Amino acid sequence: MFARICLAVIVAVSAQAQLKIVIAHRGASGYVPEHTLESYAMAHAMGTDFIEPDVVLTKDKVFICLHDIHLEMTTDVEQVFPDRKRADGKWYAADFTLAEIKQLHAHERLKNRFPQDKSSFQVPTFTEMIELVQGLNKTTGREAGIYPELKEPKWHRDNGLPMEEAFLALVKGYGYTDAKSKIFVQCFEAEPLKRMRNDLGSTLPQIQLMGNEKEFAPMLTKEGLAEVAKYANGIGPDKGMIDKDPEIVKRAHEAGLQVHPYTLRKDSLPSKYSSFDNELNQFYNVYGVDGLFTDFPDLAVAFLKR
Repeated sequence: MFARICLAVIVAVSAQAQLKIVIAHRGASGYVPEHTLESYAMAHAMGTDFIEPDVVLTKDKVFICLHDIHLEMTTDVEQVFPDRKRADGKWYAADFTLAEIKQLHAHERLKNRFPQDKSSFQVPTFTEMIELVQGLNKTTGREAGIYPELKEPKWHRDNGLPMEEAFLALVKGYGYTDAKSKIFVQCFEAEPLKRMRNDLGSTLPQIQLMGNEKEFAPMLTKEGLAEVAKYANGIGPDKGMIDKDPEIVKRAHEAGLQVHPYTLRKDSLPSKYSSFDNELNQFYNVYGVDGLFTDFPDLAVAFLKR
């Protein structure tokens, strides 16, 4: 009898662990330069559940995978196109065609990670990212989802490059069509998410991202989360917000929302945690989040398997 009870507990714990997801933040960005096909492929091989591409638009309206609307942080655009910066000193992806961006070399953002002067990487299109993931899904027999973030849709719209309709048409063409599709669409701006849900009729799972800025505080109240639940399936808060107020998770769950905080990094561990496993345990098992973003997806996958 005791053995059966123990087995039932083990099965229940295992089932609960399987419900938790790992989101590869910008791919396996702790190991390979972010938002490169190599980074996405490595994340897939590591067994992550979802792979995150941030997407922006080029001048000729092609979605590319890039964390910022600017190019200089992760490419050699300053050397290749020195005279193409705007008055604010930044090189905007929206000022370049895809053909021009394909002339650039992508590199690591952080100096303590992949050597910035080694190997050769490119900025991929969102289409290339999707086709890579779906190709690996077929050849490995293991399905990883995609978790795209629309970067600054209002800025894009103000600059004549509306994102929402084109984005939904693109992912629909690759089979991401309804609430059961293995995709989460995320954005810090609420209006584009509302527009996709209410005006464009999208039923794709959506995530309201949240930062530490004061503008997001009203969303975290019981009433605010109830409003978010009208157009989103979950929230993606900065992990520090949950460390400060763990009740966020409870309130979100009561509103029917999943919770996917960002970003856990082995090489940037908060002093309160003795190890990366300790931080993973705090978020997955103590705070009870449903998934989390990490630059080191292999370590989170391994943690959930233990």
